[in-house]
Amino acid sequence: MPKYLDTAQGRRIAYHRTEGRGPGLVFLGGFKSDMEGTKAVHLEAWARAQGRAFLRFDYSGHGESSGAFTDGAIGDWAEDAEAAITALTDGPQILVGSSMGGWISLLMTKRIAACIAGLVTIAAAPDFTEDSMWAGFSDAQKAELAAGQVALPSDYGEPYIITKRLIEDGRAHLVLRDPLPLPFPTRFLQGTDDADVGMSVALRLLDHAEGPDMRLVLLKGGDHRFSDAAALELIENAIDNVLGAL
Repeated sequence: MPKYLDTAQGRRIAYHRTEGRGPGLVFLGGFKSDMEGTKAVHLEAWARAQGRAFLRFDYSGHGESSGAFTDGAIGDWAEDAEAAITALTDGPQILVGSSMGGWISLLMTKRIAACIAGLVTIAAAPDFTEDSMWAGFSDAQKAELAAGQVALPSDYGEPYIITKRLIEDGRAHLVLRDPLPLPFPTRFLQGTDDADVGMSVALRLLDHAEGPDMRLVLLKGGDHRFSDAAALELIENAIDNVLGAL
């Protein structure tokens, strides 16, 4: 059973925390995914085997946390992540951000820099509401959105309901338009066959961010889920690499 954190914004965030040595790991999941995903659960077991602290949680409107998904936006989920990291971890952490969680983790580097020892992103999707969704909408879809919301087909189940608020709020949290200093070991992981977040996004992020120890690792044939044995091993290696650099 998860435990719950009540945030200052009145949301209840479900989480699982493993005690252990630091720096701990914090897993930040993707858009409409939850903390029961393959990567989160695998990394928890991996961290536990090493005696390392680990935190996974659900953003509001996701998994077992409070709220409706369609009521949420990037700013809300960033607030949830900031609340979870500051309240539930001790000392600097290594953030492991998957897809949208990569964007959220980059926002954390701006907001709570003192809490971050290193960063690993997996198919990071910074600014996706603007550069992928909005940029890809037809005029008809933009008109539909102006009236409130638009439905997008998904390879992962039911269509995604994209709200006007999600797009507008996203514009207040873009990270690829302003300086993005990452002054700690940073590893970006990306699959070459990712149909949701292309390699161009990873290359843009690598080019845009500034830091003394930054690497992009490509997995040939890797998809967006990044959850098969080879991908999971690559994530472990990236975390080990960051730990070694510390």
